[in-house]
Amino acid sequence: MAEPSSGGNTLAKGPVVRKVPEGDSRERLVCADCGFINYVNPKIVVGAVCAWQDKILLCRRAINPRKGYWTLPAGFLEESETTEAGAQREAWEEARARIELDGVLGVYSIPRLSQVQIIYRAKLLSPEIAAGPESLDVGLFLWNDIPWPDIAFPSVHWALDHFRQSRDRSHFPARGNPVAQTGHM
Repeated sequence: MAEPSSGGNTLAKGPVVRKVPEGDSRERLVCADCGFINYVNPKIVVGAVCAWQDKILLCRRAINPRKGYWTLPAGFLEESETTEAGAQREAWEEARARIELDGVLGVYSIPRLSQVQIIYRAKLLSPEIAAGPESLDVGLFLWNDIPWPDIAFPSVHWALDHFRQSRDRSHFPARGNPVAQTGHM
């Protein structure tokens, strides 16, 4: 099914109507000819809080949104990719970092963006890092040297806080959004 065109409300195979399909409870885009339902579901973001000894890897964003601000290596999960492989790929793409995952640190819901973020705790296999194409710069920061005013997103703060709380534990529960927090900036 093609996306609705900017010139009208049609698909390649027929007109699109917005309706609640039988057995559903939400309005969806439905092809009036073939009945295909276009489900628009949340995007999954994967990433990791990566540590080398007492330092944490951060990437300065080279892209919008929040270009120039610091974040964790993270991004959208690709089709046919595990969340683990996605987190490792993002660390490589954004910071040329090789990592070993240590468990799910947090699962964060960002409803205003229709995102679910799965963030792992990870160890860098080497302190050798370099900016990838989506990063202006990368760095390893001691906790007190993290550029807190320049952190890109609320969920980065949450993940860093959860990392600090779990840092010395071999077993730790995955965390979620802090109470009443939805990721609004």
